Amino acid sequence: MPKRILQGVVVSDKNEKTVVVKVERRFTHPVMKKTVRQTKKYKAHDENNTFKVGDIVSIQESKPISKDKRWVVVTDAPSQ
Repeated sequence: MPKRILQGVVVSDKNEKTVVVKVERRFTHPVMKKTVRQTKKYKAHDENNTFKVGDIVSIQESKPISKDKRWVVVTDAPSQ
């Protein structure tokens, strides 16, 4: 089974080797037919502490690294 890859913005880099990434998901509400934005924060492993707040990054699923971390920062996401 392929590993999921999500794209988001780094909102915190205060932890050692960890960044918090906010991922936004847009979908149409089934009843109201209105576009809804939903955000979720993921803790991702950043081995060299290279990413800072505001960076757009891609994260990939991985085996559990700690209690909360199950994602790894892959690379900078392409600018859009």
